[in-house]
Amino acid sequence: MRSTKFQSTQQAGFTLIELIVVIVILGILAATAIPRFLDTSQSARYAKLNAGLGAVKAAAALAHAGWVAAGTSPAAVSMEGSNNVAMDTTAGYPTVVGIVVAAGGLSDYTTPVVASQVVTISTDSGHTGCSFSYTAPTAANTPPTYSIVAQTAC
Repeated sequence: MRSTKFQSTQQAGFTLIELIVVIVILGILAATAIPRFLDTSQSARYAKLNAGLGAVKAAAALAHAGWVAAGTSPAAVSMEGSNNVAMDTTAGYPTVVGIVVAAGGLSDYTTPVVASQVVTISTDSGHTGCSFSYTAPTAANTPPTYSIVAQTAC
């Protein structure tokens, strides 16, 4: 009679249960991570809004510096790319029309809405609540005011 010996063999791969566990773990990770990456449009609009506001603030400061340097209270100053930035001769800052010219036209934004002493600029036509405004000063020695909506409106 022959005796049967069992030979030990090495496992050459993963078992089905191990593969299923890995797939389930990857599914759970994907379910929690993907929504964070999919809806970045609100953050992008808010960043665009802050960039536009920064451009307007910088343009107002540069135009005011040009106005002060001219020394004679000119009605318009010359800035790079534009020879006619309309200025408020009392306060020395751009008018609501002048600030759009001074900021480079803001062509990536909606058409600015000008009302009296305020210009409102939105990121795009579908999100008009995602906007900022520039209010031109009307008195001497007063800077313009800026306002921005809450991030949730974007």
